Amino acid sequence: MMKEILNYINGKWVKSNQSFIKKSPVNGAEIARVYEADKAMVDLAVEKAKEAFEGEWGSVSLAERCRLLRKVADIMERRSEELMLAESNDVGVPYAAAKMLNVGRSAFAFRMYADEAANLFEQSYHFSPPNGGQAIHYTLRQPKGVVGAISPWNVPLLLLVFKVAPALAMGNCVIAKPSEVTPQSATLLAEIIEEAGFPAGVFNLVHGFGANSAGAFLTENQDVSAFGFTGDTHTGEIIMQSAAKGVRDVCLELGGKNAGIVFSDANLDDAIAGTLRSAFTNCGQICYSTERMYVERSIFDEFVSRLGVAVSQMKIGAPDEEGIQMGPLVSHQHRDKVKSMIDKAAQDGATFVTGGGIPQFGDDRDQGAFIQPVVAIGLAEDADFVRKEVFGPVCHVTPFDSEEEVIKLSNNSRYGLASSIWTQNFSRAHRVAAKIRAGNVWINDWQLRELRTPMGGVGASGIGAQGGRVSLEFFSDLINVTARIDSSASKQ
Repeated sequence: MMKEILNYINGKWVKSNQSFIKKSPVNGAEIARVYEADKAMVDLAVEKAKEAFEGEWGSVSLAERCRLLRKVADIMERRSEELMLAESNDVGVPYAAAKMLNVGRSAFAFRMYADEAANLFEQSYHFSPPNGGQAIHYTLRQPKGVVGAISPWNVPLLLLVFKVAPALAMGNCVIAKPSEVTPQSATLLAEIIEEAGFPAGVFNLVHGFGANSAGAFLTENQDVSAFGFTGDTHTGEIIMQSAAKGVRDVCLELGGKNAGIVFSDANLDDAIAGTLRSAFTNCGQICYSTERMYVERSIFDEFVSRLGVAVSQMKIGAPDEEGIQMGPLVSHQHRDKVKSMIDKAAQDGATFVTGGGIPQFGDDRDQGAFIQPVVAIGLAEDADFVRKEVFGPVCHVTPFDSEEEVIKLSNNSRYGLASSIWTQNFSRAHRVAAKIRAGNVWINDWQLRELRTPMGGVGASGIGAQGGRVSLEFFSDLINVTARIDSSASKQ
């Protein structure tokens, strides 16, 4: 019997009249039936969340909220094998990566936000008003109410947790809407939150699509006060337009066309290993993936040759295979999109150092969404492959001759999410980093991250940031309180 994935509303598991099939990215098999929430169900979820916020949940202390978050982390660790399999089955990510990144960091994030919320000190100060006497000013952080958490399919559990955990920590109620492509780990998270003992209505989960489905129904509901979203820029623009009605808050982590820079004095072994990670981890399906590399001309040929060899030797296969470095893309639909962009690059004159085709295994994996990783050279800067986000295992490499030139090349994009700089000259590293138009810049590394630090983008890569205190601030309203404390002061 096929697995059924239900919605979770007000502490109850709910089916609907509409459903869709989730297929395996590994072999194309049908693995689950997902029940799509209709408008009435989404509205009911919001209504019950609002009731919970105004009722039982609104009186729960910060200490109790933090205790519940830590309990979620404990249960996630106990059920880590289930979560790992759900992530791997949905996305196709190798088991080891799913367990470490998607599940391990998600449990850490729940504990981190509990700690951060428990130690969220606010501001206060005394002052003398112009009309005399003394007064005190202090700030409070109050929950927004009902908030929406809309997560993508590439790292589904962690990127959902990065919205849900701080929202709950600050006392909000949450409506979670995961990608229709990856519904399983969000459903397990709902089970875990229920098991942890959260009151009914505090966390709700609705499945579906964007337009004319759960996503649109959620963003159109005026009782939802704010939205945290990670995904593509086009969808972010739609959410922002919808949230503008009612002047509701948004935190958007969107697309990227990220550039890496390798200077001639870089440790080439480290730069190649770093690029292998930054361009091909999770099949390049990470917002921070490096799809553009700029390499100083004197080492360009060696860099391209060595990167091409390393990429051609990557082991591709099913997530449960030993030593797998790259699984399939998330879906056949996405594989078709990535392949069409690779084919367009060939038409535009790209030279493929390696990759560009569909691997053949001679078994049921041939029905999966696999693709060969690509290293390409030779395209002009205005080519689609260089300008548009592919969101696949691709890397185009271009030579440069001067620091000023490579800064211009790196910044020649409407996106501004991430960049990496490889050099042993730390004066130059910091000088260039300050001139790169990106929300996140790494020096001699990639995705070197402490989860408490804020991560966000500029330009078409987003608004706001996620991580640590900034997420707690986004999911709360700042209240200013000012009181006169000198009763003898003159009254005017």
